[in-house]
Amino acid sequence: MWPFLYFAGDRLSTAELTAARLDGDLVEIGEGFMPADAVETRELRAASLRTFVRDSLAVTHESAAWVHGAIADPPTPHFVQRVTAHRIPYVVGSRVHYRDQRLPPGDSTRISGLATATPVRTLVDLVREVVGHAAAAPDTVEAMCAWRPELIPAAIAWLERARPVHYKRPALAYLRERQEVVTR
Repeated sequence: MWPFLYFAGDRLSTAELTAARLDGDLVEIGEGFMPADAVETRELRAASLRTFVRDSLAVTHESAAWVHGAIADPPTPHFVQRVTAHRIPYVVGSRVHYRDQRLPPGDSTRISGLATATPVRTLVDLVREVVGHAAAAPDTVEAMCAWRPELIPAAIAWLERARPVHYKRPALAYLRERQEVVTR
């Protein structure tokens, strides 16, 4: 595995990891721990999720935003979507929010072996969630736009060439309005 990542029961027990965290030697990262003086990278964030996100799944939405580095804290639960052509016959688990629709290969990338939605697809999905559900908060969308403003026109282009998807028109309107704010 990764030399800078520690998981309970791997090289150290849960008690040892907790003690090292209390001593200030380790800090939590995703589902594991890393040395307090190590730099948190997208590769480490992705690798920290490999213990429970299977190869047939990709992290999406807020989880992908966290892996890419657009938001500081990992979501609970993590958001995953299948990347395989066939449906997954097993229960994924309570620590993840699973979407059964396939994430196309062009909309994901591998980071430390973990399939992750691309930044553009992540922004598109987050915007569609915000415009389609009254309870969704736009904080992660705003963080993605502040992190990399060039994602806004790329997300608009993605939606314009996409087949029919839920909330396409309101998502385009939202992104075009956000683009106007950024370009002022």
